[in-house]
Amino acid sequence: MRPDDQEPLLPSGARGRSILRGTRGALLGLAAAVAFAACSSGAPQAAGSIPPDVTGSLAPVSTGTPSAPPSAPPTAALTVAYPLTLTDDEGGTVALAAEPRRIVSLTPATTEIAFALGAGDRVVATTDFDDYPPAATTLPHVATFSGVDVEKIVGLNADLVIAGGNGFNPPEAVARLRSLGIPVLVVYAKDVAGVLADIELVGRAIGEPAAAREMTDRMRAQIDAIAAATAPLDHPRTFYELDATKEIYGPADNSFVAEMVRLAGGDPITTGSTTVFSISLEKLVAADPQVIVLGDANYGTTARDVAARPGWGRMTAVKTGAIRPVNDTVVTRPGPRLVEGLRALALAIHPDATLPPGQ
Repeated sequence: MRPDDQEPLLPSGARGRSILRGTRGALLGLAAAVAFAACSSGAPQAAGSIPPDVTGSLAPVSTGTPSAPPSAPPTAALTVAYPLTLTDDEGGTVALAAEPRRIVSLTPATTEIAFALGAGDRVVATTDFDDYPPAATTLPHVATFSGVDVEKIVGLNADLVIAGGNGFNPPEAVARLRSLGIPVLVVYAKDVAGVLADIELVGRAIGEPAAAREMTDRMRAQIDAIAAATAPLDHPRTFYELDATKEIYGPADNSFVAEMVRLAGGDPITTGSTTVFSISLEKLVAADPQVIVLGDANYGTTARDVAARPGWGRMTAVKTGAIRPVNDTVVTRPGPRLVEGLRALALAIHPDATLPPGQ
């Protein structure tokens, strides 16, 4: 990945090289700022390190049995009345006097969420690394990987800013906006369940709770169905390569990416740390991946490149040619296309698998 695609789901350092969505820096950038352009911005941290991600599968991977559907929410949960007060993912209080009409999105994932919920015509500005949907790419830019233009946001008369937490957007910019009276909703999905919760949180904030619940119910059902379809299959040792231009970056223990690999029917090879996304070649060779999934394929990495690397020829995946590209943006961006990413990842791990049809 590269820093512009990921949002707070990958490491900063890796995110910087992977342009959390749309560039190759998401993963490295996530650790630095919280990778994600579909995820990233903020002061870099130590290379290869990121805040710990605690994850939990929606469908138990040991059995593949879909988790029990949540009980139907009270009717009030699917409607909102303003003034409205919400608590965001960092514990901040967000007070909205009326339904937001001028929304600023500071991560690619929240931009996708707003558009998918039918509020695209109310989004007035995004980041310079937003790449989807096409209509969002023409909007004014108020954020880059290096920072947020607070003055420009104020000049746009924004009545809601949706930002990325865990350092994705600089905390000082969030604090400055709030000091100027602009409501800022900070989201940070630590796992797949968190992505669905954030979609619903954004839905409530923008006045589209019913649309958000419909979306998350559909996504949850599809995720559980894919997990159930891959559960009976052999789970090959799988290394998801985030980046290898200098250090080798892959999933940290209990990370979002490791969870996605499990749900897709793989046994994830992780770094051995919840905070470090870099792994040594010696450790990777010892783990002996049976499948290598190239999350950095979007940035030009090929199976031939991997096979030609010194020392990599000892791995089973290289010997058998099980090195497969995937669209990292949809796999790691915490938004509406996550199911598409899980399906792509499952087919990268199990090319002959029969998966339930998409909806």
